Amino acid sequence: MSNLSHTRKNISCTIFLAEDDIDDQEFLQDALTTLNPEIKLTSFTSGLKFMNHITRLEDIQLPDLIILDYNIPEINGSEILEQLKKDERYSSIPKIVWSTSDSHLYRENCIKHGAAAYMVKPSSVGGIQRIAEEMLGHC
Repeated sequence: MSNLSHTRKNISCTIFLAEDDIDDQEFLQDALTTLNPEIKLTSFTSGLKFMNHITRLEDIQLPDLIILDYNIPEINGSEILEQLKKDERYSSIPKIVWSTSDSHLYRENCIKHGAAAYMVKPSSVGGIQRIAEEMLGHC
């Protein structure tokens, strides 16, 4: 384990994950909580559920990190970014999009709308652990 991972272990971090694939949710949650047991992860299975929730929160209740599946139902990751960008209160929250697609167009569009990173979902457990560590670097 790297020194960076060890340092983050005791830091509480609230993460909102908008991901409709339950397996992807569980794999990512396991990887994140293995790296940092203090993580508080809340998952949403649609973009609409995510937006309805986050817009009702007080500023103090906002997450430290937002992770969005690009192809989440109802409102996709790029559209969520676009909506969040319109409200200054979300500007300091790092937003990461992850997707099965390595589309250059998707990546550019997400970065343009405020994503701190666009990551391609890995196909192995080791890959998910590496991507989870990179995501935690944004917390």
